[in-house]
Amino acid sequence: MKADVKFRHETMDKWVPDFTKLPAMIRDRMPKKTEQWNVVASHSAHKNNIDRRHFTEAVQHLSQHQQWKWPKQRLFVITDPHADAEGFIASLVISGGVIKTGEQATDFKLSKAGKKGIFIIGGDCLDKGPSNLQLLKSIRHLMDTGANVKLLAGNHDMRLFMGIHAIGLERHPTTEHLFVRMGGKVIPLLREVYDQYLKGKPLSNKIPDEAECKRRLFPHEEWFEAFPHVASELMTEAGIKRELHKMRKKYDHFEQACFKAGFSMREVYAIALKCRALFLHSKGEFAWFYQEMQLAYRKGSFLFIHAGVDDGISKTISKKGLSYINRQFRDHIEKDLFRFYYGSLANTMRTKYRPADLPLTQKGVNRMSRKGLLAVVQGHINRKHGQRIALKQGLLHIECDITIDRNSRKKEGLSGYGIGVTIIDPSKRIIGISSDYPYAKVFEPEHYLSNKEARL
Repeated sequence: MKADVKFRHETMDKWVPDFTKLPAMIRDRMPKKTEQWNVVASHSAHKNNIDRRHFTEAVQHLSQHQQWKWPKQRLFVITDPHADAEGFIASLVISGGVIKTGEQATDFKLSKAGKKGIFIIGGDCLDKGPSNLQLLKSIRHLMDTGANVKLLAGNHDMRLFMGIHAIGLERHPTTEHLFVRMGGKVIPLLREVYDQYLKGKPLSNKIPDEAECKRRLFPHEEWFEAFPHVASELMTEAGIKRELHKMRKKYDHFEQACFKAGFSMREVYAIALKCRALFLHSKGEFAWFYQEMQLAYRKGSFLFIHAGVDDGISKTISKKGLSYINRQFRDHIEKDLFRFYYGSLANTMRTKYRPADLPLTQKGVNRMSRKGLLAVVQGHINRKHGQRIALKQGLLHIECDITIDRNSRKKEGLSGYGIGVTIIDPSKRIIGISSDYPYAKVFEPEHYLSNKEARL
């Protein structure tokens, strides 16, 4: 392939799925050609433009300890569906991994490629969109087809877990704010649960009065003074300040958002209890969602994680491995929500490499590269023009969140639901496909390691 970043193929290549047989409403939104991924437009976490020469040098530096290792199976990465089942299913279809068989959300089966490949759902399945529960049922159906599915934890997913888990715990400054911390973005999910399971039924006599329900859901007013003291052990000063700012806004607006949705505090508390039964009880309809979830996944040179890494995580990966981190994740969410959410583990789900986030330095990047982890494949940061490649603190990140859910898209001036998949192919290519970009983007890391590229 030529070194010119604007080089484009006239037709789709054999390693890009064939869209010609898809339904017109999906096919017509898909790119018709491919282009080499424009790394010149990539930039660091601090939004500094990067030229091709410096990008090449960075890729070569990352590769100095280990060669790139590619999966033997095709990987289909779909991330941040945010409760838009229709967009998620369309993304499965354009991946080439499933075949639609009917009009219903679960009317699909695995293709030949899907049977051989791995589906990686990169977190943030919940909140924002119109169909939380239907999306979950679609994921469950994908698993039931026999697909190899890796389900990663996103910050929105874990907010629900922590919020409904916390109201069953003894009140303490480390956890009593976690239900309200979900904010107004959880209201669509609460509405779905109410409409499907509680609507038309009288509230149980066991549900307390309005004031007591609010007391159980909201943190004490003294929480704002108590939290900084208990949090200083794990959080930076900037992180604590940011958390307090967020919580003041949510504390003031959450009750109003519930009332605007037509819910009393008694109804919200009843919905919360129903969510606990659905998601947390071992026999709950959606208990599998958190049981199947893991924090991170590795395949070859690629680390799949919702947002990113920091020095602490890189050190743990280097010394104890990824399995240890996933065991820590499981242990902490069950026994220590505070240490989980405000420590290095949950930083992987929400970092944007801001001053308030835990730091990733060159030392951490070097640890990753020595372990053969040369790229982070992430969601969390939605893009309006398809997937993006970025160098963050010198570490290569493949950003795969193409804004699937229609509610977010409406706010961004985009129409309908989004469709997109990132494919990591054994042919040593990464392919970004999005309904919001006219070309399928193709990135070949080894192209930047050639002698010709090094001379540019």
